[in-house]
Amino acid sequence: MGELNKPLKEKKRIFIVDDHPIVRQGLTQLINQEPDLVTCGEAEDAPSALRAIERLSPDLVIVDVSLKGRSGIELIKEIKLLGLGMPIVVLSMHRESLYAERALRAGAKGYIMKQEASEKVIEAIRKVVAGKIYLSEKMSDILLDRAFSSPSEMKGEPIDILSDRELEIFYLIGYGFKTKKIADKLNLSAKTVETYRGRIKEKLKLKDSEELLQSAIQWAPRERE
Repeated sequence: MGELNKPLKEKKRIFIVDDHPIVRQGLTQLINQEPDLVTCGEAEDAPSALRAIERLSPDLVIVDVSLKGRSGIELIKEIKLLGLGMPIVVLSMHRESLYAERALRAGAKGYIMKQEASEKVIEAIRKVVAGKIYLSEKMSDILLDRAFSSPSEMKGEPIDILSDRELEIFYLIGYGFKTKKIADKLNLSAKTVETYRGRIKEKLKLKDSEELLQSAIQWAPRERE
């Protein structure tokens, strides 16, 4: 009788932010079949996500790096600036060796690639909602190596020196986005995008716009490897 009257354990409520409806639907189905997890909402962009997250106060938020308008990294920063304490997991197609550390610096507690098996996604959610950090073993080793290396010993890629916004624009250039299209996608002025392009050229020591384009094109396919 005591077992029958035992209260059911409350499910952890998960909010999903991704600009692809099919991804949101797939994640919702995956999460809702678990006995201890349930989705409580979803959004395709940062503004609607922030409004819903403030209202719903989920136990965990899943965020993609690429969103309409502001990036997932920027959204994570905004969630933290608002003092919302729920943990965040980044689930993305973007290479973890480039974005995982940026996501953690922004305030995320986990990073997992979309190519991973569904069991790994659930494992990441459970681990982060329990207050721990989730990274792949490979990424954990990379960050540990960086932590114990001197600046001269640290290995990285040239684009590591770009800011989060500069990297986002560099990525879009590599996939053929012109200045106006980048401005529209990121809700920036064309002049601001041109300023970022100039900073990227300076940091990567690229002579002109043609070199910038070629460098971005060469890097873009590797970024998803």
